[in-house]
Amino acid sequence: MKKIKRVALITPPYHSGVVESAGTWLNVGFVYIAGSLRAAGYEVDYYDAMSLWHTWPDIRRRIEAFRPDVVATTAFTASIVDAIRLLRFAKEIDPGIVTVLGNVHATFCYDEILAHDHDAVDFIVRGEGEVTLPRLCTCLNAGDDPNKVEGLAFRRDGGVVVTPRAPYIHDLDGLPMAWDLVEWPIYTYRAKNDARLAIVSSSRGCKQQCSFCSQQLFWSQSWRARSAENFVAELEMLHTVHGVQVAMLSDEIPTFDRQRWVRILDLMIERQVPVKLLMETRVDDILRDADIMDRYREGGVEHIYVGVEAGTQETLDLFKKDTQVEQSKQAIDLINNADIVSETSFVLGMPDDTPESIAQTIELAKHYNPDMAFFLAIAPWPYAELYPQLEEYVATKDYRKYNLVEPVIKPKHMTLEELERQLGKASQQFFMHKFQNLHQLSAWKQEFMLSVLDLLINHSYLAGQMRAMLKEGKEMPAEVKALLRAVGERSSAAHPHAVAPIP
Repeated sequence: MKKIKRVALITPPYHSGVVESAGTWLNVGFVYIAGSLRAAGYEVDYYDAMSLWHTWPDIRRRIEAFRPDVVATTAFTASIVDAIRLLRFAKEIDPGIVTVLGNVHATFCYDEILAHDHDAVDFIVRGEGEVTLPRLCTCLNAGDDPNKVEGLAFRRDGGVVVTPRAPYIHDLDGLPMAWDLVEWPIYTYRAKNDARLAIVSSSRGCKQQCSFCSQQLFWSQSWRARSAENFVAELEMLHTVHGVQVAMLSDEIPTFDRQRWVRILDLMIERQVPVKLLMETRVDDILRDADIMDRYREGGVEHIYVGVEAGTQETLDLFKKDTQVEQSKQAIDLINNADIVSETSFVLGMPDDTPESIAQTIELAKHYNPDMAFFLAIAPWPYAELYPQLEEYVATKDYRKYNLVEPVIKPKHMTLEELERQLGKASQQFFMHKFQNLHQLSAWKQEFMLSVLDLLINHSYLAGQMRAMLKEGKEMPAEVKALLRAVGERSSAAHPHAVAPIP
């Protein structure tokens, strides 16, 4: 085998229209892995084919130009089909390319992948890749046995070899990064006038036990963090060197350690770091931090997502959210009172769901009063703790549909088509209610929500439902309909090739 010198990190060209409506999001995991590979002496191409919206001919040209010895890609469940297709495509271009697949789906479903797609996938990295992938490349260059490298799965002699799990990386401050390889102009946040957007990571892990989620499994309910000083210095560098104006934290619970989180906020305030933060955290942490929500805002936090997930205590308990229904309302009120954008989601399409239960969830969402609420179809990750309870209701094994938009579970008393209509109806009704009460928001939030409305109508996976709301909404107040039409016309003027103006 030829010596490995060049490694291409390529995202699969998968699109579902979910997060893409708000902006273009870089793959921060590749920034870390590229840094580690480069530190180990390898030349790296950071190629975000997904965010570039590249087609297969584009990908061919990029691979042929770089001539990689290794092509590595990443996949969550919905993108796994395209990830495997990408690796097979790389081998068609050059059969000598070593192909590597990582991330959460491959970590848990390596048996299935290697049984059916071993012609495309040479190695699977299970867990974090910053140490494992460079060690694999060095091992292959030395002609040594990859069985000696922790954190791998691969085919050998008709079976699957699984090496011991690699230990988690604890010195996150010491990991090299490759921000200079990022193609910055494409990463923008539409809701804030196409501001330059970075995805950043201040911690890794999740200590919760949510039964439907992959993260607590991937991280084994562990949590590690970068120091506040290291993280804030990175935000300063991203702004100064790369022009970043908005950063989204990829962390599941960045606020887990209150002392560290307060230090981050204090540093952001003291140093006047001009980067606005979008983040997710736990309801519990917001309640804990009720006394410092003003510091959140002053420290640059503009948008907080908290996972409500369910409208009944019974479902919350099934999901093992470890919260009470009324606590979600309290947390959202705290975020709103701090003049921070509040967002949540509700997971629908469980086996016992009906149009009536979904209608109750919509009313609860209105009562909670977040600025944004999204109604998502339960995605039964095949490795999640909840999967055995849902398996008999799984209507398709096409992983491309496991994107939280397309229904995968068939409820007992609804068809998939009925459920899809109900999901659309939920969004219509919630956002109609929200825009009827737009005057209750602060001036900056009103402007933000008008941008959100533009995204919903013209860019999001909800565009069809939102536009149908205008055509069918006979009971919609005239001022709301006029507002929606004005936003549609404004967007069409700014983007002549976008969706046609709303009639």
